[in-house]
Amino acid sequence: MKLLSNDPNAAPGRGAYALAFAALAALMIATRVHHFGTALHLPDASMAVFFLAGMILQRGSRGLGPLLPFVALVALAGVVDWASITYAGVSDFCVTVAYSFLLPAYAVLWYAGQLARRFDWSVRGVVGRSALALAGASGSFLVSNGAFYWLGGRYADPHMAQYLERLWQWGPLFVRTTMAYVLMALVLHALAIAFTRTAAARRTAGT
Repeated sequence: MKLLSNDPNAAPGRGAYALAFAALAALMIATRVHHFGTALHLPDASMAVFFLAGMILQRGSRGLGPLLPFVALVALAGVVDWASITYAGVSDFCVTVAYSFLLPAYAVLWYAGQLARRFDWSVRGVVGRSALALAGASGSFLVSNGAFYWLGGRYADPHMAQYLERLWQWGPLFVRTTMAYVLMALVLHALAIAFTRTAAARRTAGT
């Protein structure tokens, strides 16, 4: 069952595709309620999920086929947020008209992941994928945070100095969390490929 091969253009098989989507969806559900993490809960992995989904989930080339996982994950994020506010007592402070800007914010990560598929799984390729993840996470946060600050109506007198202060306060945290998840996934997969190659070489040498 092939999920990600060393071929950057290889698409996962149907079973691996379903497994990858289920794993990413489960990661989002498990972590989205607690944005910053606690002693008992991991921090929100949603941004990393959209990057990894863009990198991994690519099937079909017509119509909405390639975008269906993205649409499904956006819908899942909305359902988790609704359930968290309605049943788990999570604050709705972040739910304003700017909430709709999560769509383009997540799209930035999704398409950064798509671009990352161009790299192979060499050390240079992993560095390239990581750089795109960093750029995608930074751009995504700028979209969502900027929309919330300027359009969300939560600040009586918004001004650039305060915006930059809050951007610096929260931006590194969200980007750092995203990169932690992404780097873990990239390194583990690169190691898995190296192990598979070594095992195959040994089998070949033994025949």
